[in-house]
Amino acid sequence: MKQGLFEIKENIRIAPDMYEMALQGDISAITVPGQFVNIALDGFYLRRPISVHDVDRSLGILRIIYKAVGKGTDAMACMTPGGMLDVLTGLGNGFDIQRAGENTLVIGGGAGAPPMFWTAKALRDSGRNVTAVLGFNTAKEVILQQKFEAAGIPVVITTADGSAGIKGFVTAALAALPAPDYTFSCGPEPMLRAVYDATACGGQFSFEERMGCGFGACMGCSCETKYGTKRICKDGPVLEKEEIRW
Repeated sequence: MKQGLFEIKENIRIAPDMYEMALQGDISAITVPGQFVNIALDGFYLRRPISVHDVDRSLGILRIIYKAVGKGTDAMACMTPGGMLDVLTGLGNGFDIQRAGENTLVIGGGAGAPPMFWTAKALRDSGRNVTAVLGFNTAKEVILQQKFEAAGIPVVITTADGSAGIKGFVTAALAALPAPDYTFSCGPEPMLRAVYDATACGGQFSFEERMGCGFGACMGCSCETKYGTKRICKDGPVLEKEEIRW
C-alpha cells in the first residue's frame, strides 16, 4: 500500500451516472489487475474504494470508472482537471493471471465491468485466448464495448431487458459460448454465484463489499471462507472458486 497525491487529468461522463477519471501520480504500488484504490474526499470521513480500470505506466496514469450513487461519488462527478486527490494505491490481492487456462472468460456485471478491461489485456498479453462477457440492465448502461473491441478482445453484451446484445444475465451468454478453461469475474454477489453455479472450471471471483479502512485494520468487511475468515479488502477482494462459501 502506498499513499500519494494524484492530479485529476480527466473526469468524463460515459453513461448515465457513470464517470471515467484519469489520475496521474505514483502508480508503482499497483501491480496486478483486480486491485483497487481508496480515495479521500474533503468533507467525508471514509475514503471511497474503487477498482482500477486501467493503468498507463509510461505516463503514470491510473484510470477508474465509478458510478455516482451517493454524496461522495456525486462530489467526485463534479471534480475538474487540475484538482488533487489523496489516494491509497496497491490495495487488495488482485487476480492471479498465471492461473488462467488457454481459453479464458472475463465476466463483469454493471460496475464490475471496468476492472475486467485491464484483466483481459493482461490475459491477452500472456498469450491466452480471452473473451469478455459484460452484463448490464439496459442498453443505456452499456459501457466499454468499443474499448474491448479496439484492444482486440471479443466481447459479448447481455442486458436484462434485451435492449442490447443477448437478453438476460451474463449466464445467458455463458450458455451460448464454448465452455471456458477458466474464468475471472467481478460484479454483485448474485451474479458471482450464478457464474459459480454455471461453470464447471476453476475461476477467481472479485467481491464488491462495503469497506471501512480498506486495508485490513477495521475487520469491517470480513467474510467466511472454507479456509477461515478473510477480509475482502486485504485478503481479497479476489477469492478462488474453491474457497468460496456462499
